Formats: sequence, structure tokens, C-alpha cells
Amino acid sequence: MLTVEQFAAVNKANLDVLFGLTEKSFASVEKLAQLNMAAGKAALNESANHAQALMKVKDVQELLALQTEALQPVGEKVSSYSRHVYDIAVGTQAEFTKAVEAQLADAQKAILNLVDTAAKNAPAGSESAVALLKTAVAASNNAYESVQKVVEQATQAAEANLQAVTQQAVSTAKTASRKR
Repeated sequence: MLTVEQFAAVNKANLDVLFGLTEKSFASVEKLAQLNMAAGKAALNESANHAQALMKVKDVQELLALQTEALQPVGEKVSSYSRHVYDIAVGTQAEFTKAVEAQLADAQKAILNLVDTAAKNAPAGSESAVALLKTAVAASNNAYESVQKVVEQATQAAEANLQAVTQQAVSTAKTASRKR
């Protein structure tokens, strides 16, 4: 049976986790805001420089060359920005995963303690029921670990695919700008 002190301790721990995750969320939003401000500032500076360069253009050939030159780094900039956003999201997700895993580990310990306590206080002849309960807990732990490994492999595959697509997009953008 759960005592009042245990119940209060569990609630305090859950509240601490909630506030910790909220802090991490705000930190991620702050990183995104800083990234967006830096990107906006860079875009504004580049636009101003490009406008000044346009004012100095003397013929159509020079205009086309200037426009082509301005378009060349766009793919790389978009790729870099996307990568930064992705890194922020992955970092936040990792923090959340770590917190959830810690909570699940604590819950598993509590369940195992409960099963052990029940086993010690179980009446004679209930050994097979206790063994069945322990087997069920072990099976659920194994299933969780298997799912966790599959999710990790899928995340790694998605990251590898994202990198390949990003590299292909940058390469295509470079090739297209050279052809102009």
C-alpha cells in the first residue's frame, strides 16, 4: 500500500520532471528564435548588399552574372538552416526521451519492489502466480527495450536519409547554378 509520504514523493518527482521538461522546451524555443534572428539578419544584410550591387550594374550580362552569383549559395543556406533546426529538435527530443526513460526505470523499480513485497507476503502455494507475475514484468521490460532499439535504429536511418537528401539538394543546386 502506498503511504502518504510515498504518494507525495512521487508527485514531487513528477512535478520536478514536468518543470525540467518545460525548461528544456523553452530553451529549445529560445535557440530557434536566436537561429531565426541570425538568419533574418544575414538575409537582410545580403539583400542590402545585393541591392547596392544592382545599382552598379551597367549591362544585361553583368545583371545576369550578379543574379546567378546571388542564387548559388541559396541551397547551402537552406540546407544549413534546416540542419540547425533539425539539430535543435533532435536535442530536445533526446532530453525528453532521457526524462521518459528515467521515469520508466523508476516505475519498473517500483513494480519490481511491489512484486517482491507481494511474493514475501504471499500465502503458501502461490509461488506459481508470483513467478508468473515476475515473468510478465520481465517480458514487458524486454518488449520495451526491443521497441526502444527499433526506434533508435529508425531515427538513425532517418538522419542518414536526411543527410543524403541534403547533400543531394546542395549538389543539385550547385550544378543548376553552374549551368546558368
